[in-house]
Amino acid sequence: MIREVFNQLMKDKFAKIALIVLGIIYLALFLADFIAPYTKDFSDRTMAYVPPSKIFVIDENGKLSKPYTYNYIRNFDPENLRITYDLDRSQKHYLKFFSKGEPYKFLGLIPMKRHLITTDSGGRLFLLGADINGRDVFSRLLFGGRISMTIGFLALFVLFPIGLLYGGIAGYFGGVVDTVMMRFAEAVMSIPSFYLLIILASILPSGMTSIQRFMLIVIILALIGWAGFARVVRGMVLSVKNQEFVQAAKSIGASRLRIIVKHILPQTASFVIVAMTLSVPSYILSESGLSFLGLGIQQPDASWGNMLKEAQEYTNIIYRPWLLTPGFLIFIAVLAFNLIGDTIRDVLDPKSKVR
Repeated sequence: MIREVFNQLMKDKFAKIALIVLGIIYLALFLADFIAPYTKDFSDRTMAYVPPSKIFVIDENGKLSKPYTYNYIRNFDPENLRITYDLDRSQKHYLKFFSKGEPYKFLGLIPMKRHLITTDSGGRLFLLGADINGRDVFSRLLFGGRISMTIGFLALFVLFPIGLLYGGIAGYFGGVVDTVMMRFAEAVMSIPSFYLLIILASILPSGMTSIQRFMLIVIILALIGWAGFARVVRGMVLSVKNQEFVQAAKSIGASRLRIIVKHILPQTASFVIVAMTLSVPSYILSESGLSFLGLGIQQPDASWGNMLKEAQEYTNIIYRPWLLTPGFLIFIAVLAFNLIGDTIRDVLDPKSKVR
C-alpha cells in the first residue's frame, strides 16, 4: 500500500512538488549545523538589523572574481530619523566553502568545525539579514525549523495511539461503555482548544527550559486533539465489528483486546494515514501561534513562531522585510502537507475524489 501511495504521489504534479519541497526542508533541517554559517548561540549586537549581505562575483574592474562580500557600517540618518547601513568597501571578505568556522556538535554528538559557507576572518555573512540582537536570521531559520517542523509528528505519536485505542474500545463494546466514553470525548471536543493552549502555556513555570516547554506543548497538543480522532475511529469500528473475520476471531477464542488491536484497528489504516498527514499542519500552526504570542518556545531558542513575532512591528515590515521569512516558510510547509494529504486521501478513498 505504501508503494502504491508513493507512486500516486509521484504522478500528481502538485503533490510531487510538495513532496520535493518538504524533502528539501527536512534535509536542510537535518544538516542545519553544517549548512548554517553560524551556531545557534551566535550574536553580534553591533550588527543589529543589518540587511542581507550582498554577494559580488565581479570586482571593481569588471572582472570575474571569487565570491566576496562587504561588511556593513551603521549610520544614523538625521533627516529621516532612522538607522541606515552602508557597505564598507574598504575591505573585501571572500566567501569560503566547506571551511572551518565556529565549532559545533553535529546532531549534538559529533564535534565538528566545517560549515557549508563562511567568510574569512573579520567578515560577517548574513544571507537573510540579522535580527535585533545581531543574530543571523538564516541560521536561526534552520535551528528554529527543527522545533516547528517536528512538533506535529511528536504530537501524533502521543495522540494517535490514545485515539485509536479509545475509539476502538468504545466502538467494539458499545452500549453503556460506548455512551460514557463518547460523552467524555465530546466534552473534551467542546473545549476551545486554542484558548486552552494559551491558558495552559501561560501558567507554565517561567524557569522551564525550552526543551521542557517544548515537550509540554507536545503533550498538551496531543491531549486536546485525540477526542475527535477517537470519535471517527469508533464509527469505523462499529461498521466492521460484526463482519465475518471478527466473528472468526471470536470463535477461536481470541481475547477482546487482541481482536480490537489485531483485527479491527488495522481496518482503519487508510483513515489513520490521511488523518496523520492532514493533522501535522495544524500542530505546526498551533506551535507557531503560541510562540508568536510569547507562550511557546522562549528566546534565545528559536522557532519559526517566536522569530515571526519580531516582524509584527510596522517599521520592521516596511524596512526589514527579511524578518517575515519564517511566516513564508510556515505557509509553504502547511500548504505542502495539505497537498500531500489531499492526494493520499484520493488514493486511499477514491469515493472522496471529485470527478
